[in-house]
Amino acid sequence: MFKSRGDIVYKCTVRLLEDTEILECEFHPSYKGKYLLEHVCQQLNLTETDYFGLRYVDAGGQRHWLHMAKLILKQVKDASPILFSFRVKFYPPNPLLLKEDTTRFQIYLQLKRDLLHGRLYCTANEAAMLGALIIQIELGDYDPNIHVGNYVTEMRLLLRQTDAIEARIQELHREPVEGTPGGSGGVKGMSTQEAERTFLKIACQLDTYGVDPHPVKQDHRGNQLYLGINHGGILTFQGGRKTHHFKWNEVHKINFEGRMFIVHLNYPEKKHTVGFKCPTGAACRHVWCCAIEQMLFFTLPSSSDACVYSGGGLFSWGTKFKYVGRTEREILERDGLLAPRDGHEGSSATGGKRKASSVPATPSTPMTGDFGYSSLPRSTHSAPLEESGIIPSNEACNGGCLLSGPAVDIALACDHVRPEDPKPVMVSPEYNPRDSFEHSSTESGATTHTLHPHEEWSRAPPAPPPALQPPPRPFSLLRAFVPSFIFVWLSLALLTLLVFETDWPPLRSLKRKPELVSLRHHYYAPLKEYLKKKVIELF
Repeated sequence: MFKSRGDIVYKCTVRLLEDTEILECEFHPSYKGKYLLEHVCQQLNLTETDYFGLRYVDAGGQRHWLHMAKLILKQVKDASPILFSFRVKFYPPNPLLLKEDTTRFQIYLQLKRDLLHGRLYCTANEAAMLGALIIQIELGDYDPNIHVGNYVTEMRLLLRQTDAIEARIQELHREPVEGTPGGSGGVKGMSTQEAERTFLKIACQLDTYGVDPHPVKQDHRGNQLYLGINHGGILTFQGGRKTHHFKWNEVHKINFEGRMFIVHLNYPEKKHTVGFKCPTGAACRHVWCCAIEQMLFFTLPSSSDACVYSGGGLFSWGTKFKYVGRTEREILERDGLLAPRDGHEGSSATGGKRKASSVPATPSTPMTGDFGYSSLPRSTHSAPLEESGIIPSNEACNGGCLLSGPAVDIALACDHVRPEDPKPVMVSPEYNPRDSFEHSSTESGATTHTLHPHEEWSRAPPAPPPALQPPPRPFSLLRAFVPSFIFVWLSLALLTLLVFETDWPPLRSLKRKPELVSLRHHYYAPLKEYLKKKVIELF
């Protein structure tokens, strides 16, 4: 696939989900992101490519997803060497519905990374079971002649791998699986495929499944907040516990202004606006792009020319984001897991993108044939999950979130929100996680951030959020000056044409003034002749 067209060929390194595995690739300056992703997926024998992406870190330390429709070189022009990380971008709500074993294995590898780096937080019992399943997948059935001593210690499975939890993992590895003679709820006797499916079944029910935590501004108590985005919506975490969950069917619009990431919510009784202040403008735009892509992937019936706009105040430029690729519903329809909608054969029946007739001051509206942002349907994964019996319809996912990252001196600003009923997270004293937000050391090439402790998860429900203020609109001198400068010069040009090129009676006395006569003779007439000559030469 990657052949030189001419003399210019660029080389890049792609790190896979196993840190020890890399791919060396080449690309031409005219190649777009989709070609590199397709090449990596071909090397891994992956056909269900829509769930994956390539991530890179720019010179400022900000992470980005490689855009599939843009030139690779334009996106990483300042990077040297060019380094990408192959990662799961859209975590499927029910990974057991995936058709290919190779796809499920890559999802397993990603979740194994998430567990090790603290992004997939769970209770001590769940952590022990997940650890035992990893041991079963990688070492097979317990053999007393081979698995001697504390063999679990040699394998890094969890962020906080205590002696007590290692002993419990070994115990589960020795015990036969439930339902077999002498079975007591262990993993012995499971095939590799059965252990992998059980691992995925447990992991996908955790609150932090598919969450890549983004640090946002602290609240008035000085507590660090983290923003998570996955198939279920936008979540907030504080002290390792989920505090709010804004479901996609409640989200009306998403936009950003400067460093402020803003979510507009539609509840039956009232509309709400929630704002989160990010560390930098680049980080805020990254959060916005992640949220938009997740929302469109899991809610749109069709991806045909889906465009989203944000910004657009009187003195702001606005940002356009074009979604590329299939949506989850299209994938499920293609694979026969959902019946096609009436008049829909796997592609959009609408002819193309339209422009909104009315756009708010700071809109974020997908432009698809018949779908406005406020009319997006709920995620299509709910029915398959419940029907498959993997997540009971009357059972909510429990679990805390082990999130991490450098403490950022920032704060939350938003309108009134409706919190969910908090649920206590049961954590054993032996499993006391620490804050370790991984700014992907394997992606940036830098060492992992130093870990710093925080308080043990509390069982007391968090206090309700304070009354929050609407997010302030940032003022940019450059954005204010440039439109004003252009407006003034256009006005002067229009006035000059009106005076010198028309014979409007009210302006006759003005045109006879000596100053204007001199201006026309010495400047306006020569400039007009010069421009006329250039136009004639051009055509």
